[in-house]
Amino acid sequence: MILIAGTVRLPPNNITRAREAMRAVIEATRAEAGCIEYAYSEDVLDPGLIHVNERWESRALLDAHLKSAHIATWRSRSAELQISDRKLAAYEVGEAISL
Repeated sequence: MILIAGTVRLPPNNITRAREAMRAVIEATRAEAGCIEYAYSEDVLDPGLIHVNERWESRALLDAHLKSAHIATWRSRSAELQISDRKLAAYEVGEAISL
């Protein structure tokens, strides 16, 4: 399984406009083959900080996702929404352990 975790930042006054774009990419991504989890979350204490959480069945399916039309659309809106400070990392992980 591939786990992606990280953050992106945008001006807090753009959050409302960004929600529509985030909803579109989340809904399209969750419908993709191999997507186990895909979520963006606003940080409660740091306005404008968005946490990204993804889980994929395999690297090949993640690679296909990265080439999808909805990801291209999402990326094309980065400048307009002033998304910056993108810090994402991918990890290959084994079986999940319940805590």
